[in-house]
Amino acid sequence: MSDKLMGAAAIITNAAGEILLVKHSYGKNNWDLPGGKSEVKESVQETAAREVLEETGLQVEIGALTGIYYDPAYDMHHFVFIAAIQGDQLPVPSSPEILECRYCAIDDLPRPISDFTYNRILDALNPDQNSLFHTIGPRQWI
Repeated sequence: MSDKLMGAAAIITNAAGEILLVKHSYGKNNWDLPGGKSEVKESVQETAAREVLEETGLQVEIGALTGIYYDPAYDMHHFVFIAAIQGDQLPVPSSPEILECRYCAIDDLPRPISDFTYNRILDALNPDQNSLFHTIGPRQWI
């Protein structure tokens, strides 16, 4: 039996409808949704909540699934969920992997950001999408 790679990310919005993004301290120092790879015996919902906590210090409640993304290059499935912050918390970089975290307007996203991240945000905010499943290609940088 092979170990399937799985990951999860969270869409967290503020009252102004801006999306919480984190800036990585590695690679292209790119902006992304808070998220990461699943650990052993962890559901993808648990992964999303743990990764948000590890990267931003926020405790969240995981809500609706907004998309499943298959990356054939890594044979990996990524799950994206809406998440709601519990209580009155503010995000702060809480891992050496994260340089910054902040809420960003959809029409003014920071760069570099991948088309994969951008598309996951658009899918999450589109109530009319007809499929939750997407196959993705190699990352393009915006």
